[in-house]
Amino acid sequence: MALITGTRVVLAVSLLVTGWFQDCSGGPEGVALGETARERVSLTATSSQIVVALPVAEGAPVEPGTVLVQLDDRIQTANVALAEARLASAQAALDKLVAGARPEEIAVAEANVAARKAELREAESVYERDRRLVEADAATVARLEADEARRDAARASLSAAEQSLKELRVGAREEDLRRARADVDAAEAALAAERARLAELTITASRAGILDSLPWNLGERVTVGSPVAIILAGEAPLARVYIPEAHRAGIREGDRLSVHVDGVPEPLEGVVRWISADPAFTPYYALNQEERGRLVYRAEILLPEADPDLPLGIPVQVDLP
Repeated sequence: MALITGTRVVLAVSLLVTGWFQDCSGGPEGVALGETARERVSLTATSSQIVVALPVAEGAPVEPGTVLVQLDDRIQTANVALAEARLASAQAALDKLVAGARPEEIAVAEANVAARKAELREAESVYERDRRLVEADAATVARLEADEARRDAARASLSAAEQSLKELRVGAREEDLRRARADVDAAEAALAAERARLAELTITASRAGILDSLPWNLGERVTVGSPVAIILAGEAPLARVYIPEAHRAGIREGDRLSVHVDGVPEPLEGVVRWISADPAFTPYYALNQEERGRLVYRAEILLPEADPDLPLGIPVQVDLP
């Protein structure tokens, strides 16, 4: 009696271990288990702003460009206006250099040169008169030195006025023009960046599909990098399954496999779209012959013959070669 009981215990333990290994390898021999799914397109926030509008309800079909979430754009709109003003200022400075001086500015500079010439003639006349007086001992040397300083200052003022007039007539230097053009280019780039940031506050659908989820509610402030809208894309559903290690080498992308969907009477023909290069579960210990049989590889199989409205999460079973 004790022997029979011990045999039953060993048999039960053996069945449990065998079942555990089958479960870890993806299910019964020769099949891969999984569920129906769709491509998930996650649209993330690039700025921490408040949600001010949710125009589309969850579950509604969307097309590329459909506005899904609107974030508060008042601050960014002001940043765009500031960038536009800086560009206008830089462009005005460049236009002024390219156009050169106006006739009125040249006339003013010419009049300034004439005035400086008159001052110089007067200073030279006073200097010559006092020089003769000094020679006749009728004036002091200190007075003559002061007259000489005024004459030299008048000459310097005339030289500066003539150079200013010449600069107006010649126009801006090439170096100044290049710098002004660079300022305009920098202002245009800054404006483009601010406009791009403004556009990113309006979250639009990047692909056609079904709006699956809106994780944030009206009035909430989103965090940078967090999903704000999730779209289920793709024209047809797919089966996301786990292929046992023993069958991985015999399956390639593009292979056609028979897919059984719970609740669908006839099997569907599926096309392998993608197989993971890494196993979904890798034990930390050495992969010996028994242990590596527990590895599974996630794969996605397109179901072009399936009903487009096939619900997600339905169990599927794929016949493996």
